[in-house]
Amino acid sequence: MPKKRAELTRAEWTLIKAVWANEPCSAPQIQEKLEKETGWTYSTVRTFLDRMTAKGLLTAQKFGKYTSYRSVITRKEAQRNELLYALRHAFNGALAPMVQCLLESGELSHDDIAELEALIKSKKKGRKH
Repeated sequence: MPKKRAELTRAEWTLIKAVWANEPCSAPQIQEKLEKETGWTYSTVRTFLDRMTAKGLLTAQKFGKYTSYRSVITRKEAQRNELLYALRHAFNGALAPMVQCLLESGELSHDDIAELEALIKSKKKGRKH
């Protein structure tokens, strides 16, 4: 199956996280895990899972009346897609203003900043060779 960029809705993020934590899993399992957080019924969860399967985010395998779901998209791919979406739409594709926004937000710890610096230094070294 070819990889495509899929932008997840807020509800899909909630579901895909539950699938990642429990796969392979069934709609009743996911509904039970998310019931307190979302209040979603079985039919709501099943509808979401079926739509996500149609979008290519999940695979569904039937075993009689039981359907087993697995993720197609990894956490890293989903995060990358979300970041690229924000970069395109909120920052018109300009990376520096996005990073500046993060730095000015006050939400990055010293450890976060040190980690970013180390990643940039590592990437620079990799390009020199």
